[in-house]
Amino acid sequence: MSSPTVRLAPATEANVGLILWFIQQLAIYEKATPDQVLATPELLQKNLFGPQPYAQVIIAYVTRDGVEKPAGFAMYFFNFSSWLGRPGLYLEDLFIVPEFRSLGIGKRLLVQLAQVAKDRECGRFEWVVLDWNEPAIQFYLGLGAEQMKEWIINRISGPALDALAANNAD
Repeated sequence: MSSPTVRLAPATEANVGLILWFIQQLAIYEKATPDQVLATPELLQKNLFGPQPYAQVIIAYVTRDGVEKPAGFAMYFFNFSSWLGRPGLYLEDLFIVPEFRSLGIGKRLLVQLAQVAKDRECGRFEWVVLDWNEPAIQFYLGLGAEQMKEWIINRISGPALDALAANNAD
């Protein structure tokens, strides 16, 4: 048995089904169910590869004994820091298939994204982690990540978003 090799590649339109599968697997890992994922192949096609892409994806592949398999993905996009006057890179999703964990794939994806951030002159590279995901928290701290505990994430979605957009928020 040969030692596994890892290859990272930008996602293409042909990967839409695989990206959706990764998202569904991440949902399961995050103690949700795949049916809670509202993304569809059509939405991913439009929003990742359409005329105005909103995010980008890198896919990790592992080759063992001459057989290459998809092993994980990172989905990211750029935001902007008014204080820094520079763009930032935001990691939306990072998921490694369980059988491929402990091969350094997560770190390789984060290193690749850090390089993208530096190439694009980003002032920061940010993401969130669930408070119960202690292995991930320790992994990120080991990479030098700083937890921003004084910040609270706010979200408006569904009917509240509709009401706010219609200026009818209570």
